[in-house]
Amino acid sequence: MNYKTHLTNQIKHASLIIAFGFLWSMPVTAQTIKVAAAANLQSIITILQKDFKQKTNIDIDPIVGSSGKLVAQIKNGAPFDVFLSADMGFPEVLYKDGFATQAPVVYANGNLIICSVKNIGFENWERTMLTPRIKKIAIANPAIAPYGLAAQQLLKKKGVLDNVKSKMVYGESISQVNTYITTGVVDVGFTTQALVKDPVNKTLLFWKLIDPKTYAPIQQGIVVLKHGDTNPDAEKFYRYILSADAKRIFEEYGYRVQ
Repeated sequence: MNYKTHLTNQIKHASLIIAFGFLWSMPVTAQTIKVAAAANLQSIITILQKDFKQKTNIDIDPIVGSSGKLVAQIKNGAPFDVFLSADMGFPEVLYKDGFATQAPVVYANGNLIICSVKNIGFENWERTMLTPRIKKIAIANPAIAPYGLAAQQLLKKKGVLDNVKSKMVYGESISQVNTYITTGVVDVGFTTQALVKDPVNKTLLFWKLIDPKTYAPIQQGIVVLKHGDTNPDAEKFYRYILSADAKRIFEEYGYRVQ
């Protein structure tokens, strides 16, 4: 073997040692969990994210939207690992259609409120909504947002739905409804109690909790999606959401948990 060949082999050998040493020294990082979260969770998901990170050192990447739109994205191949819905119906459909690894379970129950930046007088809100002083009423789109469906059920039960339809402004999600309410674009709206429990919200709001017997229970379901099978941390986040620590956070933000 001549000197040139020997030198070349030595360089190759040294390069391999450096390469392996670099790979060995690289930190082993967990996969980020992509979480599709219903719009009513917009304020609380960041709190859950921080608490989960503190406990596990695992990051989540939350994508927030109306439950119906998130389901459409999942069916079209969006790479979400876990789905936190605003109801049980949407995750049940995903499970039946083969997009989830197991049947959904309830992680929290939502509360519907009527809310405004104006003190319109909520004791007889049904009657107030029929008066000329209330020109715009916001609810989320009932077809894709469970809180919007609950609001529609409430108005029908109270016998005022047909009379206020011309005043209704539909948000694509409960987040958009919250914007309509807090900016005064509408006179009143129906939303989640989480809005008034959120310390980030600095807008003075007047509100009343709606009797849960006047609309179908807002049972919110969670599922691990098929894409989550490739991410071992997805199951950890699933278990966390059902844990006592997460339940305490949900309760702080106006949800009911079992």
